[in-house]
Amino acid sequence: MATAATASIFPVPSPSPDAGADGNKLVGGSVKLQGLKSKHASSGGLQVKAHAQAPPKINGSTVESLKHDDDLPSPPPRTFINQLPDWSMLLAAITTIFLAAEKQWMMLDWKPRRSDMLIDPFGIGRIVQDGLVFRQNFSIRSYEIGADRTASIETVMNHLQETALNHVKTAGLLGDGFGSTPEMCKKNLIWAVTRMQVVVDRYPTWGDVVQVDTWVSASGKNGMRRDWLLRDCKTGEILTRASSVWVMMNKLTRRLSKIPEEVRAEIASYFVNSAPILEEDNRKLSKLDDNTADYIRTGLSPRWNDLDVNQHVNNVKYIGWILESAPQPILESHELSAMTLEYRRECGRDSVLQSLTAVSAADVGNLAHRGQLECKHLLRLEDGAEIVRGRTEWRPKPVSNFDIVNQVPAESI
Repeated sequence: MATAATASIFPVPSPSPDAGADGNKLVGGSVKLQGLKSKHASSGGLQVKAHAQAPPKINGSTVESLKHDDDLPSPPPRTFINQLPDWSMLLAAITTIFLAAEKQWMMLDWKPRRSDMLIDPFGIGRIVQDGLVFRQNFSIRSYEIGADRTASIETVMNHLQETALNHVKTAGLLGDGFGSTPEMCKKNLIWAVTRMQVVVDRYPTWGDVVQVDTWVSASGKNGMRRDWLLRDCKTGEILTRASSVWVMMNKLTRRLSKIPEEVRAEIASYFVNSAPILEEDNRKLSKLDDNTADYIRTGLSPRWNDLDVNQHVNNVKYIGWILESAPQPILESHELSAMTLEYRRECGRDSVLQSLTAVSAADVGNLAHRGQLECKHLLRLEDGAEIVRGRTEWRPKPVSNFDIVNQVPAESI
């Protein structure tokens, strides 16, 4: 039926019954375009198969190859259908491409999005408030929380430091150094923190998304103040406020330096004329020694991973070393609510440090049941050179956090 249908549109010549008797009508019988196969009616029944290729010549004479194919099966009748090429491979390839495209199409999410979802909430951040404030969001990860399921103070400080560096990067002031501007890089200058003051109203928990705002202001003639404000991204509740003072230091000599006019011209336009976010704690940080300290931890030394690209210890690492000598009962029953640090000098990667802590309480042996507590801290080298002086304030942990300390959830057993 298919042959008949196609033959009505494309006429197909059929072999004549007397083709064998009158084989000289087409100069040697029927001719195939592809095989150029001719049949001659001869007495010996010999069939000659001539190819389109010219016969080879040897010494000027033509040599024809003769082939006996009397025993070969005769080809099927020529029709339009068996003249078509084999489309099975092409059809299989088209089907495979179609199925793959359909799978990718189904994986696309075509749900309508809100306008506020078009911005990556965990990207590098953005400049807000007339280009003077940098804002960035962070999600509290499982490895950033402690035994009471809240973020540690080191986690909070790392997020503050990250926003400071991204602020410089987004503003287009990041040179080859770690937070240094192009002019600072030319003069081998880096920033060094001299004072840090932090107040924590509440620690975020696992899965919370926090929003960090940071901005810079002038501090005296040769300093810069950087403030931070950390909020709960969902409720807007203020969680942490922090203020710091930074000065310039020569990267090669490791000595403090004045701010060159070229550098001041780079950063002055980003300064905000505002008061510090925290009222400065002007109480003097007293020095501790072996006689006045209640707890001493020795043998602390920086690891390679504690160094930043400026080859000095990250300032957040100093906080962890300070808390190494904090008494265990305070760590279990209280949480750090405020902290003031004075950075006096840096330590090298081969330094060995000691951490000293004194608790301002009459009964040191009953710390777990005390209310507000205050501690004094000193981080020093083995030869007595001071690295950091500090003061921390502690408040009792919330009941919900206190009850789960040192407890293993039933479903994890």
